[in-house]
Amino acid sequence: MPSKTPATEIDVRGRTVRVSSPDRVYFPARGLTKLDVVQYFVQVGDGILGALLDRPTTLERWPKGVFEGARLATRADSSGDAFYQKRVPAGAPDYVRTARIAFPSGRTADEVAPGELAVVAWAANLGTLTFHPWPVTSQDVERPDQLRIDLDPQPGTDFSDAARVAPHVRELLAEHGLEGWPKTSGGRGIHVFVPIEPRWTFVEARRATIAFGRELERRLPGEVTMKLWKEERGAKIFVDYNQMARDRTIASAYSVRTNARATVSAPLTWDEVADVHPDDFDVTTMPARFAAVGDLFAPLAAHAPGRFSIDSLLELAQRQEHDEGHGDLPYPPEYPKMPGEPTRVQPSRARRPTSENTP
Repeated sequence: MPSKTPATEIDVRGRTVRVSSPDRVYFPARGLTKLDVVQYFVQVGDGILGALLDRPTTLERWPKGVFEGARLATRADSSGDAFYQKRVPAGAPDYVRTARIAFPSGRTADEVAPGELAVVAWAANLGTLTFHPWPVTSQDVERPDQLRIDLDPQPGTDFSDAARVAPHVRELLAEHGLEGWPKTSGGRGIHVFVPIEPRWTFVEARRATIAFGRELERRLPGEVTMKLWKEERGAKIFVDYNQMARDRTIASAYSVRTNARATVSAPLTWDEVADVHPDDFDVTTMPARFAAVGDLFAPLAAHAPGRFSIDSLLELAQRQEHDEGHGDLPYPPEYPKMPGEPTRVQPSRARRPTSENTP
């Protein structure tokens, strides 16, 4: 909605950040304005900065707000009201640091890599609601320092189903000498992040995630699936292994999600997972929670101590491949063909009968 108020300035830890159209309504159902969103990020400052610090970050920008009918631009249709920005916006202030990343196509881009909270506030003024950091740091953009497990509820399931699977994720991680930290996605899913040593490539980290997901699926065949194609998944929790592929990112902790309630991606304790609902955490409630519990995701911050090895998961992958005949799984549709990747064809298309009349 249009704003009638002139720009204002706020102090963000010694930086002056300009907020244009501060009363522009971003979430009509809640009456939340652009300034409300900027101030939210400042209130959870240590948390959002910890999630983004030194990480190349894609900005999900909704400059007109999340109004009814608003659409996110896609590869197929660029006419949406919102968009992903992978390159640093023109006119960025000199305190905005960047990191050069390489896409699967081989092209490169300089992405925002926040080094201070003012960068987050500046990006929020541009309409950024959701921040999508890479699982790498600007010091080494080729080796992930986070393993990210995305529990994605499929139609017929919801957050409670993901919450029932989550303790099994924790147990399996522990068996491999790993510790994970859970958070709500801000929607129906749950994300579990593991801080790892930056010693492995994206291909190796993805392979470890596939091995983890396959073992989880083996233990919970009625609840978990690793099928890439939606038509094969059924009413299960999909472990989205491709979230560990290059240039695939997950909404950061404390990011605002683009739904009517303005929910946020909320870090949790493991004891909370079974009892919370995503709607418990939004732009209005998270600041008080953050003040009370602090940053539960602090161990995931760049350069934090206590990172883990994924050697045990890679050994599991080797056993699965050698003993059970498993191989790689398909990459996302927009990726170039990858070495060792199986055929990337939707099963219903692959099974389509042919005849003399088939065009």
